[in-house]
Amino acid sequence: MRVLVVRALVLAALAASLACSASAEEAFVTNQLSDDLMVVDLATAHAVATIPIGGKPAGVAVSADGRFAYVTSPDAKAVTVVDATTRQVTGRIEVGGGPLGIAVAPDGRTVYVADWYAAAVRVIDAASRSVTASIAVGASPSGLAVTPDGRLLLSADRDDDSVSVVDTATRQRKATIKVGTRPFGVTIDAEGKRAYTANVGSNDVSVIDIAEAREVGRVPVGMRPYAVALTLGRGFVTDQYGGTVSVFDLATLKPVKRINVGDYPEGINATTDGKRVIVACWESNMLSIIDAAELKVIGEVKTGDGPRAFGAFLRRTE
Repeated sequence: MRVLVVRALVLAALAASLACSASAEEAFVTNQLSDDLMVVDLATAHAVATIPIGGKPAGVAVSADGRFAYVTSPDAKAVTVVDATTRQVTGRIEVGGGPLGIAVAPDGRTVYVADWYAAAVRVIDAASRSVTASIAVGASPSGLAVTPDGRLLLSADRDDDSVSVVDTATRQRKATIKVGTRPFGVTIDAEGKRAYTANVGSNDVSVIDIAEAREVGRVPVGMRPYAVALTLGRGFVTDQYGGTVSVFDLATLKPVKRINVGDYPEGINATTDGKRVIVACWESNMLSIIDAAELKVIGEVKTGDGPRAFGAFLRRTE
């Protein structure tokens, strides 16, 4: 009995700690194998909604104003629009091909979708919810990211071992940057100066100077890196085959630590306050919550089957 009481007290203390340290934020997690989108309240570490999507949802991007979540479904060749407040599907946009990575412009007016099969990025007008243009990029575009000023779009072109830099005004590719082998996720820092790609094939992260359009460094990480999050002067990288998150220093580009998380981690984001890193673990069907300062797992949340959460999946609620 004493052991049960002590364990209950420990769990209660952990929950209280998570609640006190949490910003008012939600995670919109694509569960690919259960064909849905789960909304998790990070303050309570509990799921608050499950939204049927279909088509094996993978990529997700929440608009900067928090109004909408856009979800790619490769099997359905479509993007689903979800009202993030009411948690209701409000539209579906046929994009064709194999939609995977997705990003929303900072002003919320434009949505960009990577078409894995067509070596192109589809441009969606958010108001009309229609495809208005197609931008040629490299083979098998995966992760997408837009600079904070909205002027440039970066596409991680997996099978070209490169990143395309697109001028969003002209909708033309203006540069191609060679990086590591098979880049997948791409993340841009808050200043819009550097980008980081998780290179699945070479087990490292490429550091890109965006203004100079060139790779300026490489950081070794774990096996099969998937995506990168940035916070507190560090990079956090999901290592799919390692079941870890590799941490490196953004100034020195030196490895700092590897944190054990759930099995086959994929999507990763830092909370707005920078205090926590949220990791979607595909095979464990859960989110791992990392304290970004202490570099340790402080919580877990059960998800649906096959969580990927590939993209900007966090939404601030206040």
